[in-house]
Amino acid sequence: GIEYMMSLAEYYTQATRRSSIGFFQIGGGIAGDFPICVVPMLHQDLRRSKVPLWGYFCQISDSTTSYGSYSGATPNEKITWGKLGPKTPRFIVESDATIVAPLMFTYIMAS
Repeated sequence: GIEYMMSLAEYYTQATRRSSIGFFQIGGGIAGDFPICVVPMLHQDLRRSKVPLWGYFCQISDSTTSYGSYSGATPNEKITWGKLGPKTPRFIVESDATIVAPLMFTYIMAS
């Protein structure tokens, strides 16, 4: 865990110097939420200033939306946790990720 998070923190720091980065979360739970936590970690734990928030957020999940849960948490809850901003474009695709993710990524990579 810690080594992966530090590697992600370094990547995020370097990559966001050039442009914002979007985040696709497939599924939910702690494993699905782990990478998006890099931003609050940089802000709160490492006390770095001027760390940009994620540029956009899209979650693909077949979990039922429910407030306060990991798997069904809405993107708006990520604002209160310091992961996204109020103006961050955010989307939930409620579907089977094994079908939807390849279709979305094929379209995005072709654009």
